[in-house]
Amino acid sequence: MDDFNWDEFENGANANVSKEDLAKAYDETLNKISENQVVEGTVISVDKKEVVVNIGYKSDGIIPASEFRYNPELKVGDKVEVYVENQEDKKGQLVLSHKKARLSKSWERVNAALENEEVIQGYIKCRTKGGMIVDVFGIEAFLPGSQIDVHPIRDYDVFVGKTMEFKVVKINQEFRNVVVSHKALIEAELEAQRKEIISKLEKGQILEGTVKNITSYGVFVDLGGVDGLIHITDLSWGRVSDPHEVVALDQKINVVILDFDEEKKRIALGLKQLTPHPWDALSADLKVGDHVKGKVVVMADYGAFVEIAPGVEGLIHVSEMSWSQHLRSAQEFMKVGDEVEAVILTLDRDERKMSLGIKQLKEDPWETIEVKYPIGSKHTAKVRNFTNFGIFVELEEGVDGLIHISDLSWTKKVKHPSEFTTQGADIDVVVLEIDKENRRLSLGHKQLEDNPWDTYETIYTPGSVHQGTITELMDKGAVITLAEGGEGFATPKHLVKEDGTQAQQGETLDFKVIEFVKETKRIILSHSRTFEEGKDDIKPARKQHSNKKSSNETPTINNVAAGTTLGDLDALAKLKAELEKGE
Repeated sequence: MDDFNWDEFENGANANVSKEDLAKAYDETLNKISENQVVEGTVISVDKKEVVVNIGYKSDGIIPASEFRYNPELKVGDKVEVYVENQEDKKGQLVLSHKKARLSKSWERVNAALENEEVIQGYIKCRTKGGMIVDVFGIEAFLPGSQIDVHPIRDYDVFVGKTMEFKVVKINQEFRNVVVSHKALIEAELEAQRKEIISKLEKGQILEGTVKNITSYGVFVDLGGVDGLIHITDLSWGRVSDPHEVVALDQKINVVILDFDEEKKRIALGLKQLTPHPWDALSADLKVGDHVKGKVVVMADYGAFVEIAPGVEGLIHVSEMSWSQHLRSAQEFMKVGDEVEAVILTLDRDERKMSLGIKQLKEDPWETIEVKYPIGSKHTAKVRNFTNFGIFVELEEGVDGLIHISDLSWTKKVKHPSEFTTQGADIDVVVLEIDKENRRLSLGHKQLEDNPWDTYETIYTPGSVHQGTITELMDKGAVITLAEGGEGFATPKHLVKEDGTQAQQGETLDFKVIEFVKETKRIILSHSRTFEEGKDDIKPARKQHSNKKSSNETPTINNVAAGTTLGDLDALAKLKAELEKGE
């Protein structure tokens, strides 16, 4: 402006210069900018809410401070790129955006960072499923939880709002997804540390470490840059259901190197190996027959494992839980956590095995079976199950017996034992025989009463007449229940009444005894003989042979239809008469 004529200006010589010319002259002194353009500006003011940027235009632009969160070190005088959204809004304000300026070049920068393995800065905005959202050059990148640090992260929230360094590890160009990692920055350094540590490892070496993670299968321990695993079985000589019972997070512990693999970078550690094996510390005085106490730690159908000292277990087989020979599950006797007393049955210190028993705490009932259950003694038993030939009952735990079907009733014909009683019911019995070797008793139920056939022998003499009711009608004849007790049998021929009709079921009539056989419990009857004269074919009672079985022995099942029928007897009588006439 050296050539400006101030005298003419003062005298109004330039009064004819228009405002438009003056504005044009002013505009020519400013930068030429256009909307939707990225330009460089200078920060002239910074506060918590906004950042003022000068781009050499007639007005400065105001940008929200939130667009600079990724760069907390921003200060006055810094050069920044901005995107011109509007040269002049309604208020005459220049509208700029740093975020859009960054986005316009962000993909170039991100791709370059991936290609050059560049370390970049990012602002952690918030948590998301599986990790964090990081602002990188204005792009929302994903930071997986596993890539935040080499150590497992327990609290993600402490990282929100932090600015950290990252490496771009993956880009999906199609969906414009970016994955970053902070862990990758420190892994190279840790890798060198790992190699150095692993190269110095030796089996049996004892090191100090810090518990960094606890899982259901074991504990990960940081040995100072390299991790090792204590498997759950190597935490304690005793059984461990949860590793938290033994160690806690961040706890410092001594461990022993059990094994390691340099290539796979796996290190197996042990904790229990730092203490002597409990079997080695087991009292030398402990022997078979001693009583021990312990806690049930594992249950199986075949038995229970009882821990009598940490790391020292014995097996109680289900067969050693009761004197009973019935097949049962061990869960019927005990459960995990029960405190039990047992007897040592076998002890093998070399194999570190022990078998225990609890039934031995009680006396074997079969040792003195003759004293408690002598032959002829009466007891109450519980029905356990049925077979076709009898009922198995239990007198007490471990003492079983069999009631044969023939020993259930003196008079009633029992086709199957289930008709007589029910499973689980009580039944009175008398001991008939003792089989100590096979641990089985022969029992009887009918022997609790006198044999009624001794009385019947005196009542139902051949030729005597008694009243009876037809209770069962069959093709071969009828079963008649006699008034004095017992049952007899009559063939159809002997059921004809005096009027010629056939007797029916339910009728009560007089019957004459044709035959009485005590040994086979057979009474043959006839109604027709009560009114027919001269036709009696009465047979005397058969005499018992000297070698007959005692009443306590198994009798023949009462089947009155068995043996010779009255029809057979009539045929034999006719044949005899014809022979006599022939003579």
